[in-house]
Amino acid sequence: MRLNQNILLLGKKVVLVPYTSEHVPRYHEWMKSEELQCLTASEPLTLEQEYAMQHSWREDADKCTFIVLDAVKWQAEAGTSEESCMVGDVNLFLTDLGDPSLGEIEVMIAEPSYRGRGLGTEAVLMMMSYGVTKLGLTKFEAKIGQGNEPSIRMFQKLHFEQVAVNSVFQEVTLRLTMSEPERQWLLEQTSHMEEKPYRDGCSEPR
Repeated sequence: MRLNQNILLLGKKVVLVPYTSEHVPRYHEWMKSEELQCLTASEPLTLEQEYAMQHSWREDADKCTFIVLDAVKWQAEAGTSEESCMVGDVNLFLTDLGDPSLGEIEVMIAEPSYRGRGLGTEAVLMMMSYGVTKLGLTKFEAKIGQGNEPSIRMFQKLHFEQVAVNSVFQEVTLRLTMSEPERQWLLEQTSHMEEKPYRDGCSEPR
């Protein structure tokens, strides 16, 4: 999505930056993992295919992708490469042509040592806040593999409710509708978030 290609979102634990070609090699290494392929229902791609996918996602108006960086590591030393700070990604898919206010959200914390530490939670909250304030979204869905209990619990803690189970694809669908109280709660949870300008691979810790 071109809308987010020139901004980064700074939180307490994570920094969200646009997915650029600089990030592809590390992302490609992640997706060689059979565990991540299973959790994300993904097929392994060649490096060339991964670069093509990155370019496609950047251009597609219905996909908003941020790479999740470790904020502490990123801010610790000027000049630290983004690739060395990468821990995962977070995505919004605006694919329901009949309802442009609905976004499907997904998050992946690819680095095992960073799981269970709240980075995924903050990344999702920040992405939802961006979706509400910049993209006009009022409803979110998350489709998660039935066996991915940590992810299901995380979304339930963020007020998502299970609305469907697909036994064929072995996934559950959770949904959150942004009533005014939910919107206010979300904005309070992300009141610390800062939006800063971004240039490909040239974001500087501040």
